[in-house]
Amino acid sequence: MTALVTGAAGFVGSAVVRQLLARGETVRVFIRPSSDRRNLEGLRLDVVTGDLTDRQSVERAVQGCDSVFHIAADYRLWVPKPAAMFAANVEGTRHIMQAAAAAGVRRIVYTSSVATLGLPADELQPADEDTPATADDMIGPYKQSKYAAEAVVKRLIEDQGLPVVIVHPSTPIGPRDSKPTPTGKIVVDAARGRMPAFVDTGLNVVHVDDVAAGHLLAMDRGRIGERYILGSENLTLAQILAIVAKLTHRPAPRFQIPHDVVMPIAGLAEVWARVTGGEPFATRDGVRLARKKMYFSSDRAMSRLGYKPRPAEAALADAVDWFSRNGYLH
Repeated sequence: MTALVTGAAGFVGSAVVRQLLARGETVRVFIRPSSDRRNLEGLRLDVVTGDLTDRQSVERAVQGCDSVFHIAADYRLWVPKPAAMFAANVEGTRHIMQAAAAAGVRRIVYTSSVATLGLPADELQPADEDTPATADDMIGPYKQSKYAAEAVVKRLIEDQGLPVVIVHPSTPIGPRDSKPTPTGKIVVDAARGRMPAFVDTGLNVVHVDDVAAGHLLAMDRGRIGERYILGSENLTLAQILAIVAKLTHRPAPRFQIPHDVVMPIAGLAEVWARVTGGEPFATRDGVRLARKKMYFSSDRAMSRLGYKPRPAEAALADAVDWFSRNGYLH
């Protein structure tokens, strides 16, 4: 029995790989030749290199596998050329699903995102898997591409009976966030005392290892075609920053900046990024997303899969500890 993990060198992917190995499974990883392999060092793996947009390399990776965890995605809030993101997230997902079907894979876990879900009119009420959303609700290329990719998966389930279970991680936090992710950058900046102010927004924070455990539960217990949110606690950004401040013995930021003030600053940051070829410290899509609190409920995963996430503070503590030990906070 061999499990294929795409995106295995990444934050969530490497956590899934470690839990599969811990329970004795043979793991094949599909990564790009240029992938940073630090998260996979010292692990016994069958490594296949290729690219999601290269159908032949995808087919080669899937051959002989019993199960597939399709976790790979282009996750950036700043994308000067969105076509590449759509190619990886939408067409890449199609390639993986079609190759898995042709290879007779027993079951697939597809990693979507809470970004594809709708949000209630009352922002303090958590969304669930059935909260309606349309393509018009998707802000920015990342959300748009993940929404389109999930639509591809749903059609293949309905039309071809593809054995897929869909999971929706919320905002993973924890060790091995080597890139780091956009939320990881917030934790790093706050831990270094470089975030004097904040906007009014909210996130569902979850430990990355709990997200990984949820993936395995979805593989083992999930119903084909069903969706499961893998999250933990809903917190305002102010609460998240206060926890990081407590963990690092720093004062918490006290100044809240209105979204309308940040928007033109983000626009200027994007213009400067296009001129310099760098990455903006803030984006207009990021400000638009921050206008709504991204609160979610994991009740379905807990009741049907036996998913048991730990408190958000434990995730933030492990993240701060890992960033500290690995030189991100100097």
